[in-house]
Order: sequence, then structure tokens, then C-alpha cells
Amino acid sequence: MKSYQDKVCVITGAASGIGRALAIDLAKRGARLALSDINEEGLAETMEMIGPSNMHMTDRLDMADADAIAAYAPKVEAQLGKADFVFNNAGFARIGDFRNTTAEQYESIMDVNFYGVVRMSKAFLEQLIATKGGLVNVSSIFGIVGWPGQAHYCASKFGVRGFSEALSMEMEEHGVSVSCVHPGGVQTNVARNAILDHNPDATLTREQMNKNFDDNAPTTPARAAEIILAGTARGDQRIIVGPDAKFMQLWNRFFPVRYRKLVQKRAQGLLNT
Repeated sequence: MKSYQDKVCVITGAASGIGRALAIDLAKRGARLALSDINEEGLAETMEMIGPSNMHMTDRLDMADADAIAAYAPKVEAQLGKADFVFNNAGFARIGDFRNTTAEQYESIMDVNFYGVVRMSKAFLEQLIATKGGLVNVSSIFGIVGWPGQAHYCASKFGVRGFSEALSMEMEEHGVSVSCVHPGGVQTNVARNAILDHNPDATLTREQMNKNFDDNAPTTPARAAEIILAGTARGDQRIIVGPDAKFMQLWNRFFPVRYRKLVQKRAQGLLNT
């Protein structure tokens, strides 16, 4: 198993949630951290939790900005050294059925959730080959199962899964591990901050929807980070986070057609609980 001591670990989306938990955990393990997020205030809060260190750097970075990402990789190398691990965690969610969302809304989530992963992977790939490091791309359980009202989010996360699985085969000869992470319900602000393109149940307020999602999130960010880091150290190609994600993955594997009925019931339960 790989160690994180003195390793250069790049984490996107480090201002909150799983990204912040990864940063805190890796700091305790003695890693050198390159943390980025579009939310500078949240990044500062993450650094306060970690404590000052000349082995850490923070940057505002937009996953939709291809030029900024291309310039970011050499900056990390100049300040900390070549990347040993890259955790592509940044992303956001949208809610709304296909009929009531626009092509532009689909493009915006693909630009961040999918192409952001592609851009970061491309920018850091030569560094990871040099260090024989690990690339960790955060998808979702919605990258394994479809979910009504989340077609745009699912498209972006299924894309991350396909990209990661193909790249892992290409990178075997170079000694680079590529892991795809599929979290279930994690107690973060992803659902709470989701852009509501269309409310699939107009009888519910946004606050009620948020509470329903919160009540069905069994995994803490700290626990998610622990699972991800253990799987990454082993070089696991697929990392499932949370009991709900494990259940949905198994149901999808053994009942690839019938699982749709379970998903529809669970989705309706989240809306109407």
C-alpha cells in the first residue's frame, strides 16, 4: 500500500465536504497539499482547520477554465514538486427533468463535472507518470445508476466513470493507478447547493427537499475521506463510499433492469418523505 507521507496531493473542491475532509486527513498523514476551489472563503476555512504550513498551497481554480488548469499544474510542481496523487473532487449538482432543462444547463454541468476531470487529468498526467502516482476521480453512485430528475448530473458522472475505467487500462504500463470514486449520500452541501432548474414536486419547498436529502445521507465527509484514501493507497479501480451506494451498486449488478423500479421508489420517497 502506498503512503501519503511527504507526497504531493492535489485536491480540487477543497473548500468543503469531501474535499475538505481529504485535505484534513492528508495533512495529518504528512502530505504536501495543493488545494483549490472556486470558493476562496471556504478554502481559507479549510486552511484554518489544517493549520499553517509551508508544505501547503491554495488557489482559486475554476474547473471550467481550461487555461487556468493548464497553468496550475506547473505552478504546483514549482512550489511543491511533482504530483503524487490528484484528487479530482470538484463538482456541483443540478435538479430538473430533461423536458424542463435547456441544452445550456446540460453543457454547464458537463463543463465542470466531466471536462474539469479531463482537464485536470491531462494537466497532471506526465507528473503522475514520473512519480508512478495515483489519479482519483470522484464520480457518484449516480455514475452507476440512473436517477430521475438528475439526467444532467448522471450524464456527467457516468462520463467520469467511463473515462476513468478506460484511462486506468491505458496507465497500467506506466505504473499509474486510476481510481473512480462512487459516493452515495454524504453529509455535504452538494444537494443543498444544487441548482434547481425545475422542481419535480412543486408541493415541496426547497427547504423540505434539502431536509429529505440530509436525512438520507448516512456517511460523514470524514468517513468518506477515510474510505477514499484507503482505496487509493491500495490502487483500487473502483471505490464505493457508503452503505447506500454499496446496496445500489449490488442491486444494479444483479438486477440491471429491475433496479429501475427500486430507484423510482427511492426517488419518490426522497421527494415525499
